[in-house]
Amino acid sequence: MPKIKKIQPREILDARGWPTLEVEVLLDNGLIAKASVPSGLSVGKYEATELRDGDKKRYQGKGVLKAINKIIEVINPVLIGLDIYKQKEIDQKLITLDGTETKSNLGANSILAISLACARAGARDKKQELFEYLASVYDFAAPKIPVPIFNLFNGGQHADTNLDFQEFLVIPKKANAAEMIRQGVEIFQTLGAELRQAGLDTDTGIEGGYAPDLDSSIEAIEFILAATIRAGYNPGKDLWLGLDIGSNVLFDDFSKRYIFPLDKTYFSANSLLGLYDSWLKKYPIIYLEDAFAEDDWDNWRALTSEMGDKLMVAGDDLFVSSSKRLRRGIKEQAANSIVVAPNQVGTLTETMDCIKLANKHNFKVIISHRSGETNDDFIVDLAVAVSADYLKAGSLSRGERVAKYNRLLIIAEILEKNGK
Repeated sequence: MPKIKKIQPREILDARGWPTLEVEVLLDNGLIAKASVPSGLSVGKYEATELRDGDKKRYQGKGVLKAINKIIEVINPVLIGLDIYKQKEIDQKLITLDGTETKSNLGANSILAISLACARAGARDKKQELFEYLASVYDFAAPKIPVPIFNLFNGGQHADTNLDFQEFLVIPKKANAAEMIRQGVEIFQTLGAELRQAGLDTDTGIEGGYAPDLDSSIEAIEFILAATIRAGYNPGKDLWLGLDIGSNVLFDDFSKRYIFPLDKTYFSANSLLGLYDSWLKKYPIIYLEDAFAEDDWDNWRALTSEMGDKLMVAGDDLFVSSSKRLRRGIKEQAANSIVVAPNQVGTLTETMDCIKLANKHNFKVIISHRSGETNDDFIVDLAVAVSADYLKAGSLSRGERVAKYNRLLIIAEILEKNGK
């Protein structure tokens, strides 16, 4: 069996121009595989910890030389000689070696980069597609193409715009990958034309969606609907809308209210619940992510109870891809969908455990990118391997987002050739 000979880390840049980690795993048979990890900007407080340098004189403290040193000095000696096919054992050694619940010793970025690179090395050594290898290692059934969720407007912390909400989304009706991506592109490009015609900015945010200053959040929704119709599609029939509220940023701890600067208003949790209900009655919205703050469990329960039969109530900051947090959500019936981003938890195996728990309890699974992405397209193979319901990879612009959609197209061709 091929064994790990060396792990070589390096500091690279993410899509925002900040440092992140790339890791190469060298096997004793000469095979090399690499993986790079993204970084979040809107970060839940329960996420696993990225290890950053903190040296303000270098990359304003965001360097990852400490993480590199941990890999070279601490992790390398433990993993050298391990069978590359024993992914779960490799991940467990990383978890044990770190010894903290939040990965604060070695850093979730160090651990995840190695975990992903090892999985890719195993797949390449077996001459399998990555999604096939992942499905085999973790005992998932037949791979399936997820429905992509396209980000058309960026707001909140993801753009220099006055939009309060983090993401305004379009969800196509399930079809083959090429058709769904074509639909997303046509609506995205038509939306750009609509904005230019209205004299508005068509610059994009860090996830590739448009980022103009608008009069209200409702105006953003109306622009998307207009672009959809102009592109030849029927909202509520050919596609649906989704919103990532990003409520952690809007929640005021002192007043316990949600403050919307653009709309110059604030809401109690109960009145915000009423607002969501009114939107559902007016617009074809089927997806609502992070509708309340990460510790506002009572109102997550109320939302799921009142509207869970009408839409996907999706927890991102609420769950942070953690089986522990998800178990609480299941027990309290606090959502019906989960956003999964591997860097929130730290290893591939922990990510897979969380997905399996979600599947067991009939939660919709949305595999997600982060704001500080790289060109690594691992999450696409992950989404296909676990038969995820949806894939969030950003908008239809910026290379690090488009790389994911292009990989989805390739996988779809492979599955079609194989009759799957």
